[in-house]
Amino acid sequence: MKRQNVRTLSLIVCTFTYLLIGAAVFDALESGNEEALKKRLLDEETAILTKYNISQEHFERIRINVIKSKPYKAGTQWKFAGALYFSLVVVAVIGYGHSTPKTVGGKLFCMGYALAGIPLCIIMFQSVGERLNTFVTFLLKQIKKCFRMKNTEVSQTDLIFVTMNLSTIILTTGALAFSTFEGWDYVESLYYCFITLTTIGFGDYVALQKNNMVQEQPHYFAFSILFILVGLTVISAAMNLLVLRFLTMNTEDERRDELEAAAAAQHAVRLDGDVITWKRWGCFKCAGATGISRDIIGVFLFLL
Repeated sequence: MKRQNVRTLSLIVCTFTYLLIGAAVFDALESGNEEALKKRLLDEETAILTKYNISQEHFERIRINVIKSKPYKAGTQWKFAGALYFSLVVVAVIGYGHSTPKTVGGKLFCMGYALAGIPLCIIMFQSVGERLNTFVTFLLKQIKKCFRMKNTEVSQTDLIFVTMNLSTIILTTGALAFSTFEGWDYVESLYYCFITLTTIGFGDYVALQKNNMVQEQPHYFAFSILFILVGLTVISAAMNLLVLRFLTMNTEDERRDELEAAAAAQHAVRLDGDVITWKRWGCFKCAGATGISRDIIGVFLFLL
């Protein structure tokens, strides 16, 4: 079996195994807390219904009102600054869900805008990430020359190490800033930064969603936009290197297979234009066998 096929099969098996492990771990960590939280909320709901004598129908209307009005508690969402933030979240494929178009025109435009903007944004981030890798390569070469190292070449491993460290720095410093501005715990802020920059975008934590921060704190708004742009660029650079490394491995395997096939063809013995065996059976080609005897020899060697 070819190396590429073995690697692909191994990736499929590893991916499904990874999914099963993830499911088991999340089940163990979250299912118990889910049951406890559900019970506590239902008990609170029952206490409110009893205390204020609210019917289930009216309580459900209050619940819907609270859910729908939550985005507006943060202030104006669709003025230019808020719309800019939403546009970035759309084309960067983060999709928090904190604010969504409500008009028919807004929904139609959002689909067309995303259809053109998402590929544009991905290509832009990939291109800038490649330029960043080129710049890091140049810096590493100069550093190696300054230290007079014998080997000044920069490997993919060196670049992956640097970009991973840059990603870690951006995540940790961003988490510190959001913890300060939003009042979140550091772990919550780190979680928000990771979910944002990996474009998972659950939406359970979203920046700029209280006290009208978008309009009232323009410096924090600018920082949030810059964090997403720079962070996605660095993450794209790291992903570029990882994908390139995998493609390089496949290319090397394909080239090796081609060389092995070419070498095998050179040492093969041909009978009426067909390859029948390796060079070690070449004596039969020189045996002068013709006609039926040559065919018998060919069948014999094929069975061997």
